[in-house]
Amino acid sequence: MNASPTSEARLGTMIRTWRDRLPPSAAALPVGRARRAVGLRREELAELAGVSVDYVVRLEQGRATTPSESVAASLARALQLSNAERDHLYRLAHLAAPADDAISDHIPPGVHRVLTRLGDVAAAVFAADWQLIWWNRGWAALLDDPSSWPPRLRNFARSRFPTDADTPRLARWPVTETDRAATDAAVVSDLRRATGRFPRDTRLADLIRGLSAGNPRFAELWATGAVAAHREDHKTVHHPEIGPIAVDCDTLTDGDSELKIVIMSAVPGSPDETKLRLATIAGVPMAAARQ
Repeated sequence: MNASPTSEARLGTMIRTWRDRLPPSAAALPVGRARRAVGLRREELAELAGVSVDYVVRLEQGRATTPSESVAASLARALQLSNAERDHLYRLAHLAAPADDAISDHIPPGVHRVLTRLGDVAAAVFAADWQLIWWNRGWAALLDDPSSWPPRLRNFARSRFPTDADTPRLARWPVTETDRAATDAAVVSDLRRATGRFPRDTRLADLIRGLSAGNPRFAELWATGAVAAHREDHKTVHHPEIGPIAVDCDTLTDGDSELKIVIMSAVPGSPDETKLRLATIAGVPMAAARQ
């Protein structure tokens, strides 16, 4: 009787299966006429997941068997796995699947499909703790490409309430708001709301502990005890090449996972819409976040 395949072999097999079934169009990748692969190429998966091509090869061949939790999460996002498939990937990698009371960085396939059809609109996805987990070409063009920062530091709350001079800003150039104080309060009250939904999440607890100790403005707002969701804002992005671009910033929340889909758009037919489109054309060709 043949022995059953090991989990390491099944991990490689499943990654190949999921890669083969995902058409490049679903990941907003170009489809060339000479293309022979129906699904994603290994280098495309590597780019989307933020790992090396060699590492993808070793995973699929069973020579790499213990991806980290962050790599597993990135692979699940890049492959657009369902929650059940994501959990199966974690188990094959000998990792504990994300608990229901933990903040999820997973983007459901349906949300992925909607995001890839937004065109010139600048869009990004944040987890419940305002951790940036995905962005499109329009976002990178409007605010600059966040991939140069380590994943841990790609957090909007950390960017908004810096604890030292080295805290990275998710926008590399100035962004002004109609009412900055109101937006500050909205972000903090949204984080407090997240603590009610994810009371045992250590990443969220560490974030709040660090901001409370290191940023007096955050500590002041946190002490008010306000609970609310951050939904909309009006911003002016002072782009270094295009000039000021006025945009509406809307935040949509995706179900129980509390993913925040942030969309920046300009008034149709306005000069700002033209400038937003010009910024996108001149920007970098990003398709997804790297982790």
